[in-house]
Amino acid sequence: MTKHETHLALLPSGFVDLLPPEAAQEAEAIAVLMREFASFGYERIKPPMVEFEDSLLAPGPGAALAGETFRVMDPVTHRMMGIRSDITPQTARIASSRLAGEPRPLRLAYANDVLRTKASQQRTERQFCQVGCELIGAGGAAAEIESCVLALIGLDALGLKSVTIDLCLPQLVENIFDAFDVSDSDREELRGAIERREQDGVERIKGPAAKLLAKIMTASGGAEKILETLGDVPAEAKEDIQKLEAVYTGLNKAAQELGLDVSVSIDPLESRGFEYHSSIGFTLFAKGVRGELGRGGRYDVRFGEQQSGETATGFTLYMDTIRRYLPEAPKKDVVNVALDESWKTIREKQKEGQIVVRDTKSKGS
Repeated sequence: MTKHETHLALLPSGFVDLLPPEAAQEAEAIAVLMREFASFGYERIKPPMVEFEDSLLAPGPGAALAGETFRVMDPVTHRMMGIRSDITPQTARIASSRLAGEPRPLRLAYANDVLRTKASQQRTERQFCQVGCELIGAGGAAAEIESCVLALIGLDALGLKSVTIDLCLPQLVENIFDAFDVSDSDREELRGAIERREQDGVERIKGPAAKLLAKIMTASGGAEKILETLGDVPAEAKEDIQKLEAVYTGLNKAAQELGLDVSVSIDPLESRGFEYHSSIGFTLFAKGVRGELGRGGRYDVRFGEQQSGETATGFTLYMDTIRRYLPEAPKKDVVNVALDESWKTIREKQKEGQIVVRDTKSKGS
């Protein structure tokens, strides 16, 4: 390639070539995760990269992702298609259609790339691999606990340490707004202040809703103190608070039993990135790691115009973040052999765990 052709190797913003050894390291990490998930009964699915737009973005989880979805024209049918930006909506479609008659709960797992129209400050890549699980048709705190624990076990199997799982209630703010009949203008102002974590901005708004939100925002003393503060929420949110406490207790018990290097925190007002989630959500972080390792939570499996559906709990791990912080892979034993070395000998060495490189520069055929 001449210096005048170097532009041919440039990639669009947010896209990268995975080179050795990172590509192999990511593939091995995915294999480790899928083995862990399979040992809990999660069966793998592989949805297509592209679907018709009205299917991919149908009412349900997919509708919330319209702004992150690339569209293309199908040259065969001349219908618009969407390139998936998240695999959870596809899982919801599969569960509601092709697996509608299967016994519940369904346990499904996936490991596939997604494509997004824009990057974020935390995630600069627009194409990356999502690895995750969905538990469909199971209710109660036990489902959330299973999803959280499974994600933590996967991260531990990859060697990631000092993991924090941050529990949240994506619909809590809206529930408080509805309970106190907050005006549209105050809602908009409060949402912005909460997102920016501006206590003064919340306190500027008069009324019981803003007063309660400010109290929750400033609660300190750890998760137990936050749970105590949440005892003041309206009756409409009590069930979620009770479930949050059960999940918090169950996670700490599981982490102790499994010997996991995990801390459990609670940020009840967090809602960013949980557009289609309800009840409990969670985000995974690790000490020294920039950005999220993954996130998950409860959502409704409703595909298309159907008014009723079933609930599901799941999580997604982001391999672009995880890959950068994986422990260094052990070096493998590489041996060089002459071009005329027998294939039988080569295979025997490989069965012993060696990597065999044939000297194709040597003379011979």
